[in-house]
Amino acid sequence: MNNTNQASRGTALITGASAGIGAIYAERLAARGYDLILVARNEERLHDVADRVQQQHGRNVTIVQADLGRRDDLARIETILRTDASITMLVNNAGFGAVTPLLDSDVDRMEQMIDINVTAPTRLVYAAAPAFAARGAGTIVNIASIVGIGIEIMNGVYGASKAYVLALTQSLQHELAGKGIRVQAVLPGATATDFWDAAGMPHTNLPQEMVMRADAMVDAALAGLDQGEVVTIPPLQDGSDWLDYEATRKALAQRFAHATPGARYLTTATQAA
Repeated sequence: MNNTNQASRGTALITGASAGIGAIYAERLAARGYDLILVARNEERLHDVADRVQQQHGRNVTIVQADLGRRDDLARIETILRTDASITMLVNNAGFGAVTPLLDSDVDRMEQMIDINVTAPTRLVYAAAPAFAARGAGTIVNIASIVGIGIEIMNGVYGASKAYVLALTQSLQHELAGKGIRVQAVLPGATATDFWDAAGMPHTNLPQEMVMRADAMVDAALAGLDQGEVVTIPPLQDGSDWLDYEATRKALAQRFAHATPGARYLTTATQAA
């Protein structure tokens, strides 16, 4: 279906857009009337996605070959976000994972993971948010993971990086909601993409009852965005579980404002002093 005549909803910049979740976001957002800026390392795959989207939906698609682990490439994307006033949505999707435990992991590879999963989305948010705030509108979608909560599930640095993305998103919501900016963290579970090949465990090796199709995951994420969710967890069957978890977390956070340690830390010597 060609949506050339549909009014544009602005431009969505999507990182990691050459395959998997990012490519599906490109298709779905184009169908919703967004023009696109697609960012990834693999230029040939980017062209394939762009051609498919343009043929199906008739939107304007720009591709930008960039490795977000390289500061000069990352800076180019930051400049686009700061200066292109047509951009109304940022989808921070680029990232990679690992399944190896700490003692079997290469620290240089872990540093690269932090560069892509933490530093890049942070800098892109800092580029996009002021521009969105100045215009009083914009949407930031950060792809996190269920391992941001279930940190024991996979590699520790990967879990920590996704916990960061979740916390960053919730902080952005707290700070930016009054400025017309919508933010969302999406926490996929196991999803059928080549992410797992790069992580060292093909998804075909996982119990298939826990592996979600990538298109189903993205459709659920967009439904969550439409419903105004700040945190969307597609595989979570009962959304009240998350609301209860958040209510408990916020209640606990109110119990930290004390000048003295908890009684369990007060030794006899401390009390005597």
